[in-house]
Amino acid sequence: MSVTPIPPLDRKQAAAAVLAAKKRLGLRWENLAEVLGRSTEWSTSALLGQQTLTDEQAAAVGSALDLDRSVVEALTLPPLRGKDAVDTSDPLVYRLTEMVQVYGGAIRELVREEFGDGIVSAIDFELALERVPDPKGDRVKMTMNGKFLPYRVW
Repeated sequence: MSVTPIPPLDRKQAAAAVLAAKKRLGLRWENLAEVLGRSTEWSTSALLGQQTLTDEQAAAVGSALDLDRSVVEALTLPPLRGKDAVDTSDPLVYRLTEMVQVYGGAIRELVREEFGDGIVSAIDFELALERVPDPKGDRVKMTMNGKFLPYRVW
């Protein structure tokens, strides 16, 4: 009898396993961030496959979520940042697109967790930009503030 080896999981499959375990255990992203010792936003992004986890971090979250060894191993694979990145001729627009691609999944999950199923309005929306002096080079602080709009049920 021949045995066909099961191919290793990828980051997308690992993210699906994390989401299922998080839901099964009734955890919040902030709980998993505490396990990782990182911010909620970064941790959510990482567990959705957008950031690199160390072996230790993957093992810690694997233990907290009771994940299979194959999932824990997949969490340490290189991140899957963005999908079909859009090349534009304007470097600023390109970088803004990159920011949304890296954190968009985490933002979506956090908005759903906090408000429910819906969107953040781009019509009832405020954006603030602020220069933050930094010895290594000034930084841009962006605050995006949009009204939550739940999907209507009829």
